[in-house]
Amino acid sequence: MKPAVVFDNVSKKFRRGERHNSFRDFIPALVGRAFKPRAASVLDDQEFWALRDVSFTVQPGEGLAIIGPNGAGKSTTLKLLSRILKPTLGACRVHGRVGALIEVAAGFHPELTGLENAFLQGAIMGMKRPEIVRHLDQIVEFAGLEQFMDTPVKRYSSGMNARLGFSIAVHLNPDVLIIDEILSVGDLQFQQKCIQRMMEFKSRGTAIVFVSHNLQAVAAYFDRAVLLDRGEPRFIGNASEAVAVYAAGTTRQGPAAHRPSRAAIVRASLQTRRGAACSEAVPGDELSFVVTYRLSGDRNHELDVGFYLADATTGTRLYNATAADRGLKWQAPAGPGEITVAYSLRANLLRGAYLFSAYVRDSLTHDVLDRLDPAAHLAVNETFSQQGCVDLDVHCRYVDSDSISSDAPAERLVGSPGR
Repeated sequence: MKPAVVFDNVSKKFRRGERHNSFRDFIPALVGRAFKPRAASVLDDQEFWALRDVSFTVQPGEGLAIIGPNGAGKSTTLKLLSRILKPTLGACRVHGRVGALIEVAAGFHPELTGLENAFLQGAIMGMKRPEIVRHLDQIVEFAGLEQFMDTPVKRYSSGMNARLGFSIAVHLNPDVLIIDEILSVGDLQFQQKCIQRMMEFKSRGTAIVFVSHNLQAVAAYFDRAVLLDRGEPRFIGNASEAVAVYAAGTTRQGPAAHRPSRAAIVRASLQTRRGAACSEAVPGDELSFVVTYRLSGDRNHELDVGFYLADATTGTRLYNATAADRGLKWQAPAGPGEITVAYSLRANLLRGAYLFSAYVRDSLTHDVLDRLDPAAHLAVNETFSQQGCVDLDVHCRYVDSDSISSDAPAERLVGSPGR
């Protein structure tokens, strides 16, 4: 299948403060460039790489998210795909009609009304006037701006501009949909509406490239992700795993981890049932979280070890337990040394990114002596559900209402189809 989007070893550089205060400054600069050309791959003192050697493809019907910290090059990537910018090196190709929403009110004229800007923006995106007229009622209804279409957009809020811009972009039936974090200015209901519409397009074969800081949406709705860091690709692959890698890299250890202590965490790893290193799973997989502790020999018998699991996108703790809680009888060594504890568990989790953190504490005072946060990351992948974070192993069956008795024990009526 021919890719809808091709980003082939693309690099883009910019110049800091490229200004000429007078015609006298401009002429020498122009002559210098004409007689002393620089190779495109070479930076001068005032230049920097906004993107460096980034490659990816997006197939029809695939959703690709681009994530990373501010200044990572996400918006630059979208502007290259939208042909607003040209790459310094490499090539980017987009096949078919493109619907793009890069910035609030991009392409809108502030003095024109919402209705007039709908025609203007549609024309910019390649729609013919009859096509705009045919979809106009749908555009207005989706945007929810029926009462304000005759109002100049200079009086619109940023959320109203985003509503109108997104509605126009998705109603031109694009082959490729390019959306920036602009949706964050909309209210929660409209964001969900936009996500649902994008997933509808995706199911019809539209390729989607989406920049967002909403990691929960990225992990839940997108197939793959590109994690950018200072213009360079740090990870390209499964969306949930990309989110987990990003979240793990931005989380910091607690201050207790840097203090000399009578107990410290040496290393930790997530493993499969057979002992192989693991960072991906499907709901129900059996895993082991293995943690090694270094003990100083000072009151080893008063130590307690444990771990907790958090949703990488929100930081919400989903599980927290110590080894003692799970029935482990602590066998403290008499002197200094290392001890390893394996926490066996079942990944009863739905699609998403998760972080494991380990800690060791004083069992009497509960003071944390050391913490590794995060100690491991896990991407859970599944296709039968889109909502939630826990797997209840749901099963369903019909029950004859006549057989239900108020005195009878509750029937197990719920579990995962196909498992």
